[in-house]
Amino acid sequence: MELLEAIILAVLAASTPLLLAASGELLVERAGVLNLGVEGMMIVGAACGFAGAWATGSTLIGALCGILAGVVLSLVFALMTLGLAVNQVATGLALTILGVGVSGLIGAGFVGERIATAPRLYIPGLTTLPFVGKILFGEDAFVYVSLALIIGMSWFLYRTRAGLVLRAIGDNHVSAHALGYPVLKIRTLAVMFGGGCAGLAGAYLPLAYTPFFVPGMTAGRGWIALALVVFASWLPGRLVIGAYLFGAVSILQLHAQGWGVGVPSQLMSALPYLATVVVLVLISRTRSGGSTAPAALGTVFVPDR
Repeated sequence: MELLEAIILAVLAASTPLLLAASGELLVERAGVLNLGVEGMMIVGAACGFAGAWATGSTLIGALCGILAGVVLSLVFALMTLGLAVNQVATGLALTILGVGVSGLIGAGFVGERIATAPRLYIPGLTTLPFVGKILFGEDAFVYVSLALIIGMSWFLYRTRAGLVLRAIGDNHVSAHALGYPVLKIRTLAVMFGGGCAGLAGAYLPLAYTPFFVPGMTAGRGWIALALVVFASWLPGRLVIGAYLFGAVSILQLHAQGWGVGVPSQLMSALPYLATVVVLVLISRTRSGGSTAPAALGTVFVPDR
């Protein structure tokens, strides 16, 4: 029972940065913008988050620094793609390269430093419950924020007028503009939100997952977040399933190596990606309650002057 509890806790920890980053990207793509720079925003968020926490001793300030870093980088993307109508794919890839370089510059002085990890929730009488106590009432704030983010985003997209307008812009920005909606303003706000989520996801890694910063510590999680959005068919509920599925397979492959399972290490490393893609493709092909990509996704919009 203790082993199962430890595995579940590890899965939650491994899935949280994916869920945070993918949630922001889902909203961005629902608005019709394709931002491939999630990895770059995450790694800058990790560097700035660690720097902020190390300088102040506060996890909250570190998280806010990560969010701010992601938002600033997202504004660069918005300026290029929405303001200057530059190709979104090329800009996103360039943003990732920029993010890696900036994070290396910011984090160079912090390599080898350590900080205290984010505190975990403790509720007397609940956190000490057998098995479910630590899982439900003993996580750090990032885990609860990621779940609240999904719930709030689902409500926003499908229960509010603003969410309807955002989805309409993602499907047909020309018609939305003709109706008087500020397409570029709404898309800019969506991109900023996605950048903040990516920055928070990156900050989670040195603030809660590991107590130190190393260059490249996102290890491709930004790209996985992008894939999760696509394979989840742009639906928040399926996004949760995909994030936790990837986290589960990642942790189980580590335990399998510890149990002496005779599988080549290269295959074990690729197994989480393979399993996630296969299962989520099957889920995304289910027609009941399904969804398709926003029709205007990645399309440049230039309003009439």
